[in-house]
Amino acid sequence: MPPRRRIDPTDGMAALTRWLTARDDLGTDDGAGPATAKLPSAVVRTAVRFTLEELATSSPGNSVEVRVPPAGAVQALAGPRHTRGTPPNVVETDQDTWLALATGRLAWEDAVSSGSVRASGIRADLSPVLPLVSRPGRFTS
Repeated sequence: MPPRRRIDPTDGMAALTRWLTARDDLGTDDGAGPATAKLPSAVVRTAVRFTLEELATSSPGNSVEVRVPPAGAVQALAGPRHTRGTPPNVVETDQDTWLALATGRLAWEDAVSSGSVRASGIRADLSPVLPLVSRPGRFTS
């Protein structure tokens, strides 16, 4: 059963489009930029939560916890289910970096090597499932 959506896809895509426009206006084409500073926090949170829901929908499972504070967190990717304590596979990043990854504006390897993403555990590699919004059959930016 797919996870329950809390963000309407139309609202989520609108928020994500606003983030992309703000980012493009700043001319940040080399990774995550400070686009969140130009937007109301509710817009950024909606875009992040929408893309986290996309991850959980497109890559269902409970083996990796993806955290994007303060906006949200989801469990995704097939594999052993985590039930108690700190998950063995965790990905954590900031909102701008997450949105850049989700939209293909930043490569997974670049984010990890720069320290923008902290990934621990043998299953904590999201490169096979990113970007989220430009994959065939998914939303496009």
